[in-house]
Amino acid sequence: MTTVVTPGSTGAYVKLAKLDIVDYYLGVLVVWALLAPASRLDPGVLATLGVFLVGEVFVIVAMVALDDLTGYRDGSDAANYAPDAPARKLNRKPLVAGTLTEPQVLRFALVTAAVGAAVWLGALAVAPHRPLWAVALVAVTYFFALQYSWGVKLSYRGFQEFFLAALGWALVLAPYGLATGDLDGVVVVQALLFGLGPLLFGVYSNTNDVEGDRRVGRPTVAALTTPRGNRLFVRAVSVCEFLLVLALPLVGGPWWFPLALLPTVVLRLRQLRVGFGRGDILRARRIGIDVHRVTVVTLVVVNLVVR
Repeated sequence: MTTVVTPGSTGAYVKLAKLDIVDYYLGVLVVWALLAPASRLDPGVLATLGVFLVGEVFVIVAMVALDDLTGYRDGSDAANYAPDAPARKLNRKPLVAGTLTEPQVLRFALVTAAVGAAVWLGALAVAPHRPLWAVALVAVTYFFALQYSWGVKLSYRGFQEFFLAALGWALVLAPYGLATGDLDGVVVVQALLFGLGPLLFGVYSNTNDVEGDRRVGRPTVAALTTPRGNRLFVRAVSVCEFLLVLALPLVGGPWWFPLALLPTVVLRLRQLRVGFGRGDILRARRIGIDVHRVTVVTLVVVNLVVR
């Protein structure tokens, strides 16, 4: 049954915020599990991670609201969520569905962006450590999150795929730095793994949206290449993920880490088969979301055991 969303209602703003897509927010769980046991219940560390997560939610909500506004204005969302695309839920795009207006969306984005900035400043204020690289990473992440589809429009200049991964990397590395003041190889490799998760369902969305993106000049890999070239790119990113799994024991992780991540590898192969073997791109995207969440659970469990 399709839920009816009243124009201008709280439900319309919830749809705009995409709060059901929690995948970037899960990075804080990975960070917490990576901490030394004595730090996991430290009040200052917990406060830092909690405040950072709240700010992260507001920043990402602002980012996706601005993305929807740009997609509505250039017509790509109308094309990608057209009536002949029944697998896409139209009410997830309130502007296209007519449940919010452009001024309402812009105000919402500006307010959530301002709140996100204030909350992240609060996280910096309460953090036990403030290494320059972590503070700079927070600032850079904030700036470029809002420029994803607005301002300089990174996703319209050929940086979309890199950004999807880099955002995930930053949302692990920055809070870990604020909590500990340090980094090691295990943290870096797990951050890289975490960031590839959102990318490896984002590229399937791009594959589905290729015609709409081409129409408005949004240069995703899928839009710039042939179907074969796009398929090779997705396979290459999937191989990179597998190589990172193999690399973790080399940087100080347990020797059995690749065995623990075997479900991730198997599900990733299934995603490729469903998406490019059977041609069911949106189902493959859904599998990608599941793969990312399975990976996060595995990372958390492994870290709690060995850190």
